[in-house]
Amino acid sequence: MLTLTRALYDRIVEHSRADHPDEACGVVAGPAGTGRPERFIPMLNAARSPTFYEFDSGDLLKLYREMDDRDEEPVIIYHSHTATEAYPSRTDISYANEPQAHYVLVSTADTDGAGPFQFRSYTIVDGVVEEEEVEIVEAYEQTRACGPARADE
Repeated sequence: MLTLTRALYDRIVEHSRADHPDEACGVVAGPAGTGRPERFIPMLNAARSPTFYEFDSGDLLKLYREMDDRDEEPVIIYHSHTATEAYPSRTDISYANEPQAHYVLVSTADTDGAGPFQFRSYTIVDGVVEEEEVEIVEAYEQTRACGPARADE
């Protein structure tokens, strides 16, 4: 399951709508090993296409160096589909090379009669696509970093 904050959800949807009719793309990074999306990083679609997205190789290299320096990893890799449902294409599947990441697709087309977009998340490992539930929360629960709670707290 993908859990993300309402603020991150809104930013991904906003970016997808703003770049329409071209596909939008970006990353949400989080502390390495936590699976917790925290830092929203919209990227430029170097292809500038309504049917394909491509991260600029220089921007992507810079992003991965920055994440490495901050001890982060890509938790969400997102992009939009402008004329089709929010389901990974064969190209999307072939480019999925982060097995721990959640691949979020936002459709800015009204493909199901439910409104102007769909927001769906998938895991893609070795070409196998599995849709997962998305939980939107107002804020993440705080975790204790200093051991178990004491009875007098």
